[in-house]
Amino acid sequence: MEDTTKHIVLASGSPRRQELLRRIGVTAFDVVKPEADESCPAGLTAQETVAHIARAKAEAAKALTAPEDIVITADTMVFLDDERLGKPRDEADALRMLTALADRHHTVCTGVTVRQGDKAIAFTTTTDVYFRAATEAELRAYIATGEPMDKAGAYGIQGVGSLLVERIDGDFFNVMGLPVMPLARSLREFGVHLL
Repeated sequence: MEDTTKHIVLASGSPRRQELLRRIGVTAFDVVKPEADESCPAGLTAQETVAHIARAKAEAAKALTAPEDIVITADTMVFLDDERLGKPRDEADALRMLTALADRHHTVCTGVTVRQGDKAIAFTTTTDVYFRAATEAELRAYIATGEPMDKAGAYGIQGVGSLLVERIDGDFFNVMGLPVMPLARSLREFGVHLL
C-alpha cells in the first residue's frame, strides 16, 4: 500500500514509466522533465552509460524539486552488439534498426537513480531480448502503426512490437523502461513500502 506521507516525483516524461508506477500502486506522484546532458565519457559499458545518464538526470532534477521529494530518474537504452540504438529519426531509420534486430538478440539496459536530498540509490538492470525473423513487409507494417517512432530501438514490447519478440531473458518491465521490483526495493530505503 502506498505511503501517502511521502512526496514522489518522477523526473521523466515517459508515459510508460508513469503507467508502470501506477501499476505498482504509486498513484500520487508529480512529473517533471529535467534537461540533462546525456553525453557520456568514451569507453563506458552499457550499464555504466545508462547509470551515468540517470545520475545526470537526477542532478538536473534538483532544480525542479524540493530537497524532501523522493525523485526517480531513469534512462533506458537498446544495445545491439556495441551499437547504441536510440529513438529512430524517421521511418527509414526505424526500418534500419528493426532490420538489424530481426532474428538476433540484443540487450536492453536501464539505469535508475532514486534520490532524496543528498541520499541517492542507483542501480542498473539488463535484459536480453530475442527477436524472431521478420520480413521487410512485416517491419514496414509495424512502422506504419507509428508505435516505433518514440521508442529506443524502434519498438515497444508492451504493444504491437511484442509480435516481433520471440523471448526475453530478464526483467520484462526493464524493457518497458522501468524495472519495478528493484525500484520498489530502493523506495523502501526512503520509507516507501508498496507491499
